[in-house]
Amino acid sequence: MTTLKTLAGACAIVLAAALPAQSQTMPPDYGPPIGLETARKAMSAAEAEASKNNWPVVIAIIDSGGHIVMLHRRDNAQLASLEIAQGKATTALKFKRPTKVLDDAISGGGAGVRFLALKDITPLEGGFPIVMDGKIVGAIGISGVLSGQDSQIARAAIDALK
Repeated sequence: MTTLKTLAGACAIVLAAALPAQSQTMPPDYGPPIGLETARKAMSAAEAEASKNNWPVVIAIIDSGGHIVMLHRRDNAQLASLEIAQGKATTALKFKRPTKVLDDAISGGGAGVRFLALKDITPLEGGFPIVMDGKIVGAIGISGVLSGQDSQIARAAIDALK
């Protein structure tokens, strides 16, 4: 039990030191898992944005428990993007914030570099938690083009749910 408290405290210190002040506000709590119809709406918007730009990407949507709800690999998307998109979604869910926050923390050096020591995270821009009614119901991750473009696709999905 002491080890878990020590680990939790250490992670909180690293987060506080490495993340920008604007990302240190209390994130929403986890809520019930995203429903299939809501996931379809998000997927449809993400696919439309990717199609409009002819971007070969993978789109992953997970629920609030971290389980895959929808996964779509567009034609010609690189195979590595399957794991990367799911990793971005999982990282956004676990940290309750967009993956760009972690990407920026690592790029900034200093205390942010400590995130590289964490197991099973994908700190690359393109993952977002999905928040509905003030609760995190899931997350979306996109991979296949430039990180900013991945983020643009994910943002279109998030915006479609508002």
